[in-house]
Amino acid sequence: MSEGGERPVPDVVVEPDADRLARAVAAALVARLAAAQAVHGTASVVLTGGGIGIAVLEQVAALAAEPAREVVDWTKVDVWWGDERFVPAASNERNELGARRALLDTVGVAEERIHAMPPSDGRFAEPEDAAGWYTGQLAAAAGSGRQVPRFDVLLLGLGPEGHVASIFPDSPASRDDRPVFAVHDCPKPPPTRVSLGFSAINAAEEVWLIVSGAGKADAVARALAGAEPEELPAAGVHGVRATRWLLDTDAASKLPEPPAR
Repeated sequence: MSEGGERPVPDVVVEPDADRLARAVAAALVARLAAAQAVHGTASVVLTGGGIGIAVLEQVAALAAEPAREVVDWTKVDVWWGDERFVPAASNERNELGARRALLDTVGVAEERIHAMPPSDGRFAEPEDAAGWYTGQLAAAAGSGRQVPRFDVLLLGLGPEGHVASIFPDSPASRDDRPVFAVHDCPKPPPTRVSLGFSAINAAEEVWLIVSGAGKADAVARALAGAEPEELPAAGVHGVRATRWLLDTDAASKLPEPPAR
């Protein structure tokens, strides 16, 4: 991080299309987790859902099957989530279920290191209780009076209106400083969710926003131009050491000067 606590300048990378974006992000994620393990012995990642988020995980699984690639010890990777739909455990709307199918079950992540947000048919009937439990899980893993543990990489998708995790524009979540909270009446179904807040997201070492499609281009351009976070939550997220906007050409199409690779 720069002197005086200033935020790092975002790094913007543009790939030609969604498939190549997913492959590039997967390769970068494997390299980053391997580097973290070389330093700390373990690594940690916060996952996101959505089409491009799951595509990245599928590509990571493919890389894990190639012995010539950099090696991540998946038994020593802690997996968290940026948000989750408060639906039954077996629902295909669960980000956890998609991540397990795409990557976690394939590479053998240790079950005790998979920190899923609770489902609606589990031990908590109310999302507020689920959020409170997840807050405690984060604090317990962090230790030393911290709210969240070390997040080496935190992945985020982006909605066309600028939401990240389950923080939607002009919503109570956009003004909530708690690390985890329940979200009701989301404009995008399902309406009830549990989400990390800005205070937890912005504690990550690196925040990567992975965005594909022309429908997201306006939100990308507004966020990078410095929109107000309450109006466009993606503008309010950043990593401690790095913030990376990883885009395909369509998502970058409304930037003033789309960077070339």
